[in-house]
Amino acid sequence: MANPKESFITTIESRLRFIYKDSYSDEILQKLLAVLSKYQAIDNSNLKWDEKDVVLITYGDSIKTENEIPLQTLNRFLNKKLKEQLTIVHILPFFPYSSDDGFSVIDFRKVNPELGDWTDVATLNSNFDLMADLVINHASSRGEWFQNFLKQKGVGKDYFICEDPAKDLSQVTRPRNTPLLTPYETAEGIKHVWTTFSADQVDLNFSNPDLLVEMMDILLAYITHGARIIRLDAIAFLWKVVGTTCLHLPETHEVVKLMRDVAEHVNPATIILTETNVPNKENLSYFGEGDEAHMVYQFSLPPLLLHALHTANSSYLTTWAKSLPSLSGDKTFFNFTASHDGIGVRPLEGLLPEEEKNTLVENMKGFGGFVNYKSNPDGSQSPYELNITYFDALKGTANGEDHFQVERFLASQTVMMSFAGVPAFYIHSLTATPNYHEGVAVTKHNRTINRRKWQLNELEEILNTETPQQKVFTSLQKLITLRKKQAAFHPNAKQEIIDLGKEVFAMVRRSPEQTIVVVVNLSASKTAFELPADLTELNHDLISDSKINKRELEAYQCCWFT
Repeated sequence: MANPKESFITTIESRLRFIYKDSYSDEILQKLLAVLSKYQAIDNSNLKWDEKDVVLITYGDSIKTENEIPLQTLNRFLNKKLKEQLTIVHILPFFPYSSDDGFSVIDFRKVNPELGDWTDVATLNSNFDLMADLVINHASSRGEWFQNFLKQKGVGKDYFICEDPAKDLSQVTRPRNTPLLTPYETAEGIKHVWTTFSADQVDLNFSNPDLLVEMMDILLAYITHGARIIRLDAIAFLWKVVGTTCLHLPETHEVVKLMRDVAEHVNPATIILTETNVPNKENLSYFGEGDEAHMVYQFSLPPLLLHALHTANSSYLTTWAKSLPSLSGDKTFFNFTASHDGIGVRPLEGLLPEEEKNTLVENMKGFGGFVNYKSNPDGSQSPYELNITYFDALKGTANGEDHFQVERFLASQTVMMSFAGVPAFYIHSLTATPNYHEGVAVTKHNRTINRRKWQLNELEEILNTETPQQKVFTSLQKLITLRKKQAAFHPNAKQEIIDLGKEVFAMVRRSPEQTIVVVVNLSASKTAFELPADLTELNHDLISDSKINKRELEAYQCCWFT
């Protein structure tokens, strides 16, 4: 029988050889093993998730008050209001940064002093499990690494990618309409540096194995600081080869597999989550053969669900949901409707006709939203994401605004948390935050529309009085609490999509202990439906806690039949 340690070393050596090919040397393996030796294995269960898991996505300062450290304010609010609902808190990048609200990291090992320190992170972690970002594709132009690159000496001088602007880079997939290369004055003259997302977010050069080892060290440091889920930000862009799309390259997938191996070696309960805002098939590829990401974002869900509620037509949502793979073992989805970014449009490719997509984009502008665009190889531009809060995206339908915003929004959240996977709620979904146009006017960035910073006293007043926000917040508290008690909502419980007509979205969730039929009216009108013959005996609705014999739903009514 193989020695587990020897087997592990053989595996990571094989992965390093695949990544670096002819440039591989045993020195790379020894450097990685030296990093691993710094970290003591955490004796933990292999259980990754269950039906009780619910994630909150928030910035460290999404809720603030005077004379208190933001992470302490956040911890106090969550303990007071959401202790029974949440198990995991995703604090978006809480490190010193220079732009993009945290995603241009200056120092990967420090906590932004404006938010608190590692002690404050640990205090929050004592009440909730932690999800942390490894912003792996790029680093801040103001960080020590890049400053050393400009000087051409010290750690970081070889951590970035220089390219000849005369080369044909038209095949490179662009998520932005900004230049791919940015000229910088260095000690050795002007160098054109790869900048996928912005001039301040400089892409890291993983063809340098020293950088890979450095990032593995940072990954393990986050795990020892208590991170249960590691989110690999913008991971799809990691490896670059001129003449290709530089997206989803084989070396990128192998790095994810290596990170999984290394993370589980230190803590078997660690979850690797890939953030890949791309078309559905490409997104699913990050599961690998069950040896890559434990969890992938369900990126097609937010725009398809928005379209279904906007048009009272479940057909595209249903068709896509039927195509999803069944999940077992250490694979599941990260389900969400909103995040700190916008609602991705690329994940609709191949799932929604262009005309339907373009109409949705235009109608979101009518509801106060903005659109961010990407550059295409032919020089044209196309929508990349919708910038709008999910609450205001549902203030109306294709027929215009109406008085069903709260009901429609709650229907969206009920559908999301019914899907196989772990449900995640952005803080501004729980608080039903409207579009923050005032913030956009200040920052001039479209994404600020969904990144409001609440003052604690203002938020508490809104949640304690009769407002749409209070209704959404209290309704979601109850729904989440109810959901956590249902074995059929285990992330890996079986899922079957059933077609009950275009105005209804329906699915069956089954575990050995329980069957739940989810039925949701996507329209503003009363709608009748009929369950399949083998499910007709299920007539107790968990949400209303009542027996429902008449198969009829009010506008946007949701039922969990059991």
